[in-house]
Amino acid sequence: MRWGAGGAEECFTEFQGRDLHLVKKALCIGILTIESQDDGPFKAGSDLTDMKALADDLMPGGVELHHYMRSAHIALTGRPD
Repeated sequence: MRWGAGGAEECFTEFQGRDLHLVKKALCIGILTIESQDDGPFKAGSDLTDMKALADDLMPGGVELHHYMRSAHIALTGRPD
């Protein structure tokens, strides 16, 4: 979002190639990180909901999303499933 004198304007950036890959992987790392937090006032539940919706939009069908979630899990834990 970009802010101007008249308020907020939507600003879209298009990611392609490796940049898109990194955005997808970072999104999945964020999802797993928030999911692993204990419930409480500091757990970003609304962010988690929005991030999951964005992941579903970027990676429809489930197969690609599963691949990226597995990759994110490996990045966070240093080991496969």
